Order: sequence, then structure tokens, then C-alpha cells
Amino acid sequence: AMASIMKPRLLISGAPGFVGSRWALAAAPHFDVWRGSRHPETADRTVAIDIADPASVAAAFDRAQPAFVTLLAAMSNIDRAEQEQQRAEQVNHQGAVHVARACSARGARLLYTSTDAVFDGSKGNYHETDLPSPANWYGRTKARAERAIVELLPESAIVRLSLVLGRSALAGGNSYLQKVVGNLADGNPIISPTYELRNPIDVDTLCSFLLELTPLTDAGGILHVGASDKISRYDLAVAIAAALGADTNLIVVQDEPVSGRAPRGTDTFLATGRIQQLCRTPVPTCQQVVERAVADVR
Repeated sequence: AMASIMKPRLLISGAPGFVGSRWALAAAPHFDVWRGSRHPETADRTVAIDIADPASVAAAFDRAQPAFVTLLAAMSNIDRAEQEQQRAEQVNHQGAVHVARACSARGARLLYTSTDAVFDGSKGNYHETDLPSPANWYGRTKARAERAIVELLPESAIVRLSLVLGRSALAGGNSYLQKVVGNLADGNPIISPTYELRNPIDVDTLCSFLLELTPLTDAGGILHVGASDKISRYDLAVAIAAALGADTNLIVVQDEPVSGRAPRGTDTFLATGRIQQLCRTPVPTCQQVVERAVADVR
């Protein structure tokens, strides 16, 4: 019991999600982890928090009394955000404001996860200093949240991510890799765009960066986390299938956008120079990211 008293308290909002479930496990040796979710199970150190409701946020902070907060909770489905714009705005932008205000009032250090979708992908090789140019509503809500956090709590860390690969520690959780694995196992074709370029990160390496960045109070502002090189969504799906020893012919080329879906950025490569300078964790290549993520689901 003494040991847990010595660990700083970390509140994770969005703890049941894919990244949240893994971050809670990775953080546990170093922090007294409190898992925040809208519908918590009645376990120890779980707390109800609906970030869209400021009273719920205040109550969660009163209960957990965190020194550190990771805000992962979001409406991250790009097409759903496009259809439910008011709700996406309430959760992604206003929710981030509520959490940042609570952190500010209580002196907690905030680490917020954002997205490469704040860029339209027209130029690629985006640096932290590039101005946001979102192509869809999801990207707009996240760009507004970033701006609000920088104003309210400039010392916060805003970690922009492209695509996180790995296995959720809990049932559910929105893992792209697990969907691919399931489709390959069922022999379903996976239609994948050749024109969407990303620099993914595997969840283990991401957690390694988060462990370094969370207490690093002088690492404020925006930080890009991803692989050192880029890969198309199509080539990524092929690489995953190949690494799993599955039939790569199930990966089907998509060479133009599907109507009725929210627009996506083309080349949203996030330049990782700043994170390389700040952290000891090496920035992996796309090949390493795929190998690590697939080792995780085997």
C-alpha cells in the first residue's frame, strides 16, 4: 500500500477504448492509475466521467484528484462526426475545454491526444508549427480543441497521432488492426485506398512515448508521434496481411474516394523531428510498427 501512495495519480479519460486500455496497463507501474469512462464498471479506481458535461468532469476530478490527466475520450469515427456534427463538437471541442479548465483549476498536467486530421493532406510532411487545415468536421473539432487547450493551459502536451496499430486490452475498443485481422480470418476483401498516406505508430511504442511525455513538464505544446516514414493505407493492409501469413489478395485497391463518406486527407505525414529530440524512445519505421503491432495480435 505504501508504494501506491508514492506514485502520482493519473486520470485517463477514455480508459475503456483501444489506446486507453493499453495506456492504463503501461502506466500502472509508474502511476496510481484511475480509469475514467462514461459507463465505468464498479472496479477499484474507476470513475464516471462524461467530458461533454462540466459537472461530471468536476466530480471526477474531485474523486480522483489527479496530478496527471490523459484525455483520450473523443468521437473519433470520422464519418459519424460528419453526420452528428453537434455531438462531435460537444465531445471533441467542448469536452476538451471542460477537461483543460479542470486541470487548470487543480494544477494537473494535461496530455491530450489529437490527430493528423487537423491537416487536409495536400502537402504532407507536416510540422508542429504548420497551421491546421482540416478537410472534415472531425478534424475541425480537434483543431478547435487544440487551440483552446493552448490558450487555457499552454504547458499541456498535445500529441498528434495518425493511425495507432495494436490490440485492445479489453473487449470493444476501436482497433483498426483487429478489424483487419477479423476480416482476413473470415476471407473478407479489405478495400484500402492507395492515395491516403499515413505514418502509423504501434500502441506499445506510443505508450513508451506517453510514459516519457506525461511527467515531462517542459515538453509543452504540440508533438507529432508516428513512424519515421510513410505508407499508403493499401500498402499498410498488405504488410499486415503478409506479416500474419494471410492472403494478401484479400486487400483490394481503392483508387478514388467513396461517395457519402467524409473527406479524408491524402498525405498527412506528421514529421517526427521534435519527438526524436525530446524522447529516448526511438522513432520506429513503418516496417517496425507493423511487426510490433502484429506480434501483439498473434
